[in-house]
Amino acid sequence: WNSFYIASVVTIGTCAVSSIAGYAFAKIQFPFRNALFLILLSGMMIPGEVTIIPLFIWLSDLGLANTHFSLTVPQIMGIEGIFGVFLFRQFFITIPRELDEAAEIDGCTPWRTYWRIMLPMGMPCVATLSIFAFLNSWEDFLSPLIYLTSERLYTLPVTMKLFTDMAGTDWHLLMAASVMATLPILVVFFFAQRKFIEGVTMTGLK
Repeated sequence: WNSFYIASVVTIGTCAVSSIAGYAFAKIQFPFRNALFLILLSGMMIPGEVTIIPLFIWLSDLGLANTHFSLTVPQIMGIEGIFGVFLFRQFFITIPRELDEAAEIDGCTPWRTYWRIMLPMGMPCVATLSIFAFLNSWEDFLSPLIYLTSERLYTLPVTMKLFTDMAGTDWHLLMAASVMATLPILVVFFFAQRKFIEGVTMTGLK
């Protein structure tokens, strides 16, 4: 349940934040737009291992280290979210400007244009980012290992390590747990594979 809950929150949050930011960078004119986007992209060059200790100290000072907050919000706002912004921006740029102008003439605000027009057209992007975000959060081992100390908060990858101790490995239990850990990923990809392939193709079209 912990893994499913965390992966779902990260997936929904990443898609929501990234799609809004991607729409803003692609369609809304504001000062230093391109410069800010380049600064945002430069964050992808910083490995997560470099920031994990300062982030742990900061979350500890706030009293959020041994909570699921440390596994959700930093991922949404981190490299996963930056990649999502890039993905949505590249997709929204390919949508003709005339569509925005027609919506504006009909009285749509930028928010309504995003919600009623752009986001439904960006469903292939949503499917693509959902698979990446869910997969990365579901199989993340390092972050729960560092941030969590309470066993009741553990996710599947950390819990599976408990089947191995100094006395050996309970292979039958470990293999059963591995099957359970793999099934949700296969289900998500099975339902989203057509949109996933379409999204990868369309975002690389330009």
